[in-house]
Amino acid sequence: MKLVGTKNIKEGAILAKPILNDRGKVLVNSGVRLEQRIIKRLLDFGVSYVYLEDKHTKDIKVDAAISEQVKMEAMQTIEKSFHTLKQTDPSNISMVMEKNTPVFKKLVGKVLTELKNHEDLYTIMSDVYLYDNYIFSHSLNVTIYTLALGLELKLPPRQMEIIGLGAILHDIGKMNIPLDILMKPGKLTEEEYEIVKNHAEVGFEILRNVQTLPLLVSHCAYQHHERLNGSGYPRGLKEEEIHLFGKIIAVADVFDAITSNRVYHDALLPHEALEILYTGSSRLYDAKIVEAFRRAIVLYPNGLSVKLSNGEKGIVCRQNKGMNERPIIRIVEREGKEIPPYDLDLKEDLSILITECDTIHTPL
Repeated sequence: MKLVGTKNIKEGAILAKPILNDRGKVLVNSGVRLEQRIIKRLLDFGVSYVYLEDKHTKDIKVDAAISEQVKMEAMQTIEKSFHTLKQTDPSNISMVMEKNTPVFKKLVGKVLTELKNHEDLYTIMSDVYLYDNYIFSHSLNVTIYTLALGLELKLPPRQMEIIGLGAILHDIGKMNIPLDILMKPGKLTEEEYEIVKNHAEVGFEILRNVQTLPLLVSHCAYQHHERLNGSGYPRGLKEEEIHLFGKIIAVADVFDAITSNRVYHDALLPHEALEILYTGSSRLYDAKIVEAFRRAIVLYPNGLSVKLSNGEKGIVCRQNKGMNERPIIRIVEREGKEIPPYDLDLKEDLSILITECDTIHTPL
């Protein structure tokens, strides 16, 4: 199968992986021929990319970081819990959170078990989902990336549980922000931006009063927008003033935000998002954490079309763990002409580089 930006789909292409909603219901099934009206609907719904059938890449597998079952269970747990909290009187939120803590702990445990059993690099770009509410999917993605980072940094089990809880609940302060502000397509006014920024402190105040949660979980919500140079919020903390967990979730949070399709920006591919993190490395984000993240995730997802420095074109078919910037490429074109496909392992030929790849976003 081949990964294609939705804006680049040619009419008549056949869908290789189904498009689902956040409850696991199939909205467009695999095998469907994509007519122009369907393509337009996908674009209108903000679908950044799809997997299409391709004669050269029928054997290419795209494995999810966590199973479909755990992903659906996680999404529904997060959504149900957040809705319950939103409808709860502020004076009773702590009590409701205390009842929900075992549910969140169980969820962290399930995601962590899946990640430990996943031998390859971690990628969110495996299945295509339509989400009714970005906060729910973002909370899950940030949890997956945070736990993947924790494993790469070899954090002990108790710390993994705490940071997993912190990741799931890092945006809990956004519950009562009006959707017209959260989903605003244009630039926020100064007043709107202050409302959004307040979510870190609101989340901290909610979580620090929950007796069944370690206090450090509340600091994950408090510090995930702090930056090393003091330019973050809400307190403008610097360097060592920021807890390790705050630094880790900051990287996971930013990475997911810029690789997800939002009303105010198109999604970027993982290697493009990592470049943004590297630009802020040691200034905004902890350099060791950014480097650990690079080692843990897929930079060029399976199915992505790429161009190489030798002029050949191909499709990423497998990953090289430990050298994820140098995957195995199914070469299909040379000098503008189709050739019999063959696999080229960039780990074996270090003189050849990936110079271009298909984008899933609209060029500026």
